[in-house]
This record gives sequence, structure tokens and C-alpha cells, in this order.
Amino acid sequence: MQSYGLLLVAHAENLKIISGAGELEDRLCPDWLGRSLSEILAIPEEILRQKQPSPHNACIREISGQALSIILHYITDFIIAELEPQPIHPLDTSQILGDIDSIAERFERGPNVTTICRQGADAFRRITGFDRVLVFQFLDNGNGRVVAESRNDNFPSLIHHHFPASDIPKQARALYLQNRVRSIPDARTVAAPLRPALPELAMLDLSSVQMRAISPVHLQYMLNMDVTASASVSLVIDGVLWGLLTCHHKTPHLLTRETRTICRTFAGIMSRQIHAKEELITYQERLRLKNILDTIPSYFIISETLETALRINCLHFMKLLPCDGFAVVSSDGVSRHGMLPPNAALHEIQIWLMKHSPAGLYTHDHLQEVYPPAAAWPDQMAGLTAITLPFAPTLTLIWSRAEVIQTIEWAGNPHKLTDTTEGVLQPRHSFDTWRQTVTGRTLPWSNDHIQAASKLRQLLLTEHHKRMLTALNTRLEATLLEREALLEEKDIFIREVNHRVQNSLQMVSAFLHLQSRSAHSKETASALNEAQKRVSAINLVHRRLYQDKHLGVVDLGRYLEELIEDVVTSCGPEWRKELQVSLTSITLEVDRAIHIGLIVTELLINASKYAYGGQAGPLHISLTQRGERLTLQVADQGESLGSPSKGEGFGRRMIRHVVGTLGGTMEYTDLQPGLSATLSLPIH
Repeated sequence: MQSYGLLLVAHAENLKIISGAGELEDRLCPDWLGRSLSEILAIPEEILRQKQPSPHNACIREISGQALSIILHYITDFIIAELEPQPIHPLDTSQILGDIDSIAERFERGPNVTTICRQGADAFRRITGFDRVLVFQFLDNGNGRVVAESRNDNFPSLIHHHFPASDIPKQARALYLQNRVRSIPDARTVAAPLRPALPELAMLDLSSVQMRAISPVHLQYMLNMDVTASASVSLVIDGVLWGLLTCHHKTPHLLTRETRTICRTFAGIMSRQIHAKEELITYQERLRLKNILDTIPSYFIISETLETALRINCLHFMKLLPCDGFAVVSSDGVSRHGMLPPNAALHEIQIWLMKHSPAGLYTHDHLQEVYPPAAAWPDQMAGLTAITLPFAPTLTLIWSRAEVIQTIEWAGNPHKLTDTTEGVLQPRHSFDTWRQTVTGRTLPWSNDHIQAASKLRQLLLTEHHKRMLTALNTRLEATLLEREALLEEKDIFIREVNHRVQNSLQMVSAFLHLQSRSAHSKETASALNEAQKRVSAINLVHRRLYQDKHLGVVDLGRYLEELIEDVVTSCGPEWRKELQVSLTSITLEVDRAIHIGLIVTELLINASKYAYGGQAGPLHISLTQRGERLTLQVADQGESLGSPSKGEGFGRRMIRHVVGTLGGTMEYTDLQPGLSATLSLPIH
């Protein structure tokens, strides 16, 4: 432990002190080991067992004639008590609160982060009394930079100096997040060990203990900087270590617990104000980017192609990202503004980007590092952000930035970070200003800028797809209109054909009717009448086609209903009262409907002719559908047609042929009396 204070370690269960560090015998009591922590600290046991997190359990006690500030830590099964000297004259609380309030007001009025950091350094030095206070910011690459300082003449200026990431490695940064305030009153004192050094305490985590000993490497680092006392206060934003308030003093300098508490509060206020200023800048830039992106669709309204819109509005697209030059590049040519390399170089860059940016977005602030030809024109393009659009031809939008030559001041040569002596790590000795000139680089684009470029690419792709879809719909509409016109012509032609076929069939039917009336024998007249009925069955389909909107198909139920009506009319009005008809509506192709009509006509003729000998009699006709098959049934109650004595005439042969053509089956059932004919066939 650091020797300016005292430390006690006790079992949390029985409060018995088992170890300690510091001048305990001289400053506390000779027989401290094994005694009760409650007794030594004059704190009731019930309070010690409450386990309130530090530093909320801090208190001040007068022990052995001296005022000590006590902070308790509860670590696994142990209670750690830190005892620090308390100043004789405590700080004026009202004055401190007034100072903090005044500082907070100045922070709020500060125009930017740099001003806040400068004001913070001045206020911090005034509160702590250190010779030099640095505001140290961590950069994205892990290095650090001094962005503000306040000092007296005891130390040289380190403003704008950089420190390599190895000076504060990741492990140290993690501790700065855990323990926000760290004080080293005197780097020259010897650390006080825990005694006795019990095995059970070997793995005790003392990260949260303020007085824990300092790494010898860090102490030597301080002495190499000619610093005797130091303090570090973390600046944390959204759980991330933004930077440090680093304090240096030429001579030993103790920060009391009260002052450390003020420092922690002050750093919290400062962190929030830095965050607010950064958020304001970020918000304003995001708002600017959003306004530009929102206006971009208006550029597409009057442009025939996207490429034309991009080229015409080149200056508007250039304003999206901070840059020195902008170009729209395709195999058709280059549209450009600002500082850019020659067009031939831009075409080569486009080819390179097509290979190295599969996602269509690429950004780099040191282009020659990945694309060596860029070393020829750093004053025109040292870095770029580009989006590639898979159009025909491929389009590439390039924002370029020229080289920014920087002279970075390091606190010592960053390439000579450590020396080793017999394998022992040693801190660097020199912190004299070492200047490094950086060339070939440009300022990097922020994440918001890169996201804006990505959003622009998505917006252009969406517009491209929308235009392709519109063009496709236009072609589709034209094709559909052409198809409808052709179908209309086809319908007119089919109707004309059906009309002529119908007229021809009517003439044939009329001739057959006249011929039957002039026939010299009953057999001839009967045959001609049957032929007329068959022709009428075909004619009826064509009449329906001529009248129907849907050419090529008919409603089989309606067709058979009209067909039966025509056949019954020709047989005599007395048949009408004998019929029982139940027909389901089934849409069927014309050819199949004609064949079924012929079968029904033949079955009706046979029933009239053979079942009832030309007289009227009961007749039941039904049409049903089950799945993809239909069933037609014609049943009478007369003399059975299935009798072998009747033989097989033309009608029976025709039915068998037609049923086979339709891919169906015909079954005859003797009803005794009567005959049932059942036709079953697929609809299609």
C-alpha cells in the first residue's frame, strides 16, 4: 500500500482483523492484529455489516488523537478499511458548491469542447492545487493527445502533444473506468506491504482501493517526467473512457478524500458537458446530412435517367460529404468538380473499386497505402469515399480529400517506447518534444458521413429499381393491351365462324325436317327425324358460343337443359310433364360438351323409341360432379333397352364410340321395369 495512510483487513463474518499495512503500531495502536474492526474504528458492528458500497460509507473518526477519514470496501469474504489523514481545516462546503455551480455555468456557455477542456483544466488546478493539469483525450487509434492544460512555471507545456497507446495500455484504461479517481501523493516513498502476508489474501483484488501500491514502472515513468505527485480523474462518456484529467506536482502533494470527491463530481459535470457539445455537433451534422438526402429524390423527377440526374446535379451531391473534389464516373465519361486526379486515373480507380468494394461502399484516409498509384497525386486525392452502383453502365460516385500534411508533437519519440534491463521492462526516459511529419494522409470521414454515403447508395438503388419496375409495368401493360386486342379479334373471328356454322346447321336441320315430311316410309321419316335431333344438338352448342362471353367453354348444365327442351318439343308437349331434370352447372370445353350432347340426344331418342314405343313416359335426367369427374344419368321406367332381342343399332354404336373418345365409361342397369344409363367421365 502507499505509505501515507493505513489499511486494515478483517473477516466479514466475525470482524476480526487479520492483516494490515502502514505505520499501524505508531499511528493506531500496538495490538491491532486480532482485534475487532468495530472496536478499533469505533464503528458499531451493525453498521459494518450493512455492506454499503464505497465511497458512500465514508466517515471521519478521531483515533489515537488524530482525525482519520475511513472508507470501507467489501471484497469477497473480507472488509478492507482505508484510513487517511484528515486535514485540520475541512473544506468550506458552501464555497465548494458555489464554485462547482459557477464552473457548470461556464461549461454551458462554452461554444465547443476545446473551450470546456481549457476551462476545466483551469478550474481543476484551482481546486486541487497541482502545478500542472492536462486534459488528455484518447484517440480512435489508442494514442492520446493533450487538448488543454493549465500550469505554472514548474513544468513545461505539453499542449497538443501526443502520447503513444503503450503509455496507458488497455489494462490501465480498464482500471480508470473502475476507479475514477487515482492519487499518488509521493512517488519517492516506499510501499508498505500487507502484514502478515497470508496465503488467503494473495489473490485479493484491491483495484477499488485508493491507497493500493503503484507499479514500479509507473513510478519510474513519473520520476522520468520529473513528477513527484500526481492524480488522474477519469472523463467517462456513455461508459467509455473519453479521457483523463491528469495532474502533476513538483513536490509531494496529497489529495484528501473530500477533494477527491469534489474532483469526481467535477469530472462528471465536465464529462456531461463534453458529451452535450459533441452530441450537438453530431446532431447538427446529422440534420444537415438528412436535409440533403431528403432533397435528392426531387432531382430525379425531371431527369430521364439516374446517370443524367447525377451528372446535372453534381454540385449538390458533392455537398453531401466534406470533400475537396467530387466525380461521377462511368464508361460513358466523367463529370467532375473540385480537386481531382485526371479522368484516366478516375477510370482506373473505378475498376479498382469494383474489385475491392464488394458491398459497393469504400472509404480510406490513406489511399496510397492500399492503392500505390495514388502516391502520384496526394495534393488531389489522398483519401476517398466512394459508392459503386451496379447499373448499366456501372456508376461510381467519388468524394476525394487532398493531403493534409500534419506535424504531430510527441512527448518523446514514440518509436522508442521502452528499454529493457536484464529482461525487466523499463519506462522511457525522454519526454522532450519529438516532431513527426505525416504526409499522404487526409482527414478521415466520420461514421455519420459514411452512413450518409451508404444511405445515398440505397436511395439510388431504390430509385433505379423503381424505374426498372415502372418500365417493366409499362411494357407489360402494352403487351396486355396488345394481347387483349388480339383476343378480341380472335373472339370476333370465332363468333363469326360459330354464327356461320350455326346457320349452316340450321339449314341442314331444316332440310332434314322437310325431307322427313316428304318421306314415303315411316322408317325413313324416323331416321331423318333422329338425324335432325343430332344436328340440332350440335347446332345448340354453336348458338350458345355465339351468344356467350366465354368462347371455347360452355355451361354444360344450361346447355343440356336447352337441348332436352328442344328434343322434348320435337317429341310432343305431353313429354314435358313426364320429365324430372336435375342438372349441376359445370364449365366444360366445347368439344366435350358437343359429344355429351350427342349422347343425351341419343339416350332420349332411344327412351322415346324403345322404352315407350313413341309414347310419353316417366324420364329422369341428372348431372352431378364429384372432384374432377362428372356423372350423367338417364333413366326410364319402360321396356328395358338392354334386352338382347333389341340388338345393336347405329345409336348404340355411336354412343360407345363417343364415350371412348371422351375417355369415359357407360354403364346400363336394368331397373325392372326400365333402364338406367350412367355416363362417367373426366371433366378435362
